[in-house]
Amino acid sequence: MLSDLWGWIQQSPFATATVNDWIDIGVLTLLIYGFLMMLRGTRAFQSLLGLGLLGALYLLSGGLGMSAVHWVLDNVMVYAVIALLILFQEDIRRILAKAGGTVYQRSTAGMMSEAQQREEMIKAVFTLASRRIGALVVLERNASLAPYAEGAHPVDSVVTTELLTALFHPSSPVHDGAILISHGRIAYAGVFLPISLSKGLPKAYGTRHRAAIGLTERADAIALLVSEERGTVSVVHAGQVVPVADSNDLRQRLEEVVGQESAPSKAQEVAPG
Repeated sequence: MLSDLWGWIQQSPFATATVNDWIDIGVLTLLIYGFLMMLRGTRAFQSLLGLGLLGALYLLSGGLGMSAVHWVLDNVMVYAVIALLILFQEDIRRILAKAGGTVYQRSTAGMMSEAQQREEMIKAVFTLASRRIGALVVLERNASLAPYAEGAHPVDSVVTTELLTALFHPSSPVHDGAILISHGRIAYAGVFLPISLSKGLPKAYGTRHRAAIGLTERADAIALLVSEERGTVSVVHAGQVVPVADSNDLRQRLEEVVGQESAPSKAQEVAPG
C-alpha cells in the first residue's frame, strides 16, 4: 500500500510543481478567501454554500458511478451558477466596490476610535430612553446595508451624542426612521428597514422592534433599540431582542457581539416600541 501511495505521489502534479506553481496556488487561495470573507453575512453566501454542496455531490456521484444523479447535476450546475449571478448581482457589485474601497481607503481625519463611538452611542440611547423618545440605531458590520438606505437622508458625520439625540427628537423630520452607522460614521438618517413578518413575535412588539428584528434576520448588523413606551434599551442581533439594564450592561453586550462574534441571549423584551 505504501508503494502504491508513493507511486501516486510521484505521478501527481505535486511532484512536478515548481516554486511559481506554489506561488500561483497561494495567490489564488488568498483571493478566494478574501472573496468569501467579503461575502460573509450576505444572502449570497448561504446560496454559495448550497452551490458548494451541489458541487461536492456532483463529484461524489461521478466517483461512485451514480450516472443518473451525475447527469442531472451536470446539466443543472451551469444554470445554477448563472441564476446566482443574476439573483445576487447587487451583492456582487457591492463586494467589488468594497474591495476597491479597501485598496483606496478614505482619510481617517475626523474619525473617532471604535471605543469612543461606542461610548457616544451608549450615552445617546440612554439619554433618549430617559426622555421616552423612541430610537433605532443600526451598526453595519460585514454585510453592506446600502440597499436599505435608498431614499434615506445622507449625513456622513462623526458619531456624537448630540447629533444622535437631535436626529431622533420628535421635531426632527427623520425621527421615525433608523440611523445607519457605517465605517465609524453616521451614514444615513431616516432609514426605513424591512419589517419582520414572523408570526412567533410577541404582539406587543411595535414597528421599531419588528424593523430591528427584520434587518438583523437578513444581515449581520447590530441594532440599538429604545422603546418609547417603557423607556428601555435593547440590543438586537441575529433576530433576537435582548434588553439591557444600564450603560455597563449595554457596553458588555456590544463587546460580546462585536469582539467575540457571539450571538446574544434569546431572551426577548415584551414591551411595545
